[in-house]
Amino acid sequence: MLITKKENYILVTSEEENFTEFYKKFKDNYGYIKDGHLIIHISKKISLENKDFLLFLDIAEEKQQNGTSFVIVNSVIDIDNFPENLNIVPTLQEAEDILEMEAIERELGF
Repeated sequence: MLITKKENYILVTSEEENFTEFYKKFKDNYGYIKDGHLIIHISKKISLENKDFLLFLDIAEEKQQNGTSFVIVNSVIDIDNFPENLNIVPTLQEAEDILEMEAIERELGF
């Protein structure tokens, strides 16, 4: 797992061979990265099931309550199979766009 501090967010990129290993490392490091906006880029090389993404649902809800954004980048999964409050997009550019849109919504009081 690679953690990169960007100007407006923290990018977490998977380098592991399987999801279980990635998720364990993510949870181990979450305390250090939980305060800012967070984008998780999960490699399409990792075999995933819908239940794997649902592990992030609590974190997404926590981030929303704290006024920060949480977006998952993965181009393989069908995003229509997930709740609306779990932001999953196919590209990093779209994830950055979500961060900007949510920042505008917070400024407007939505």
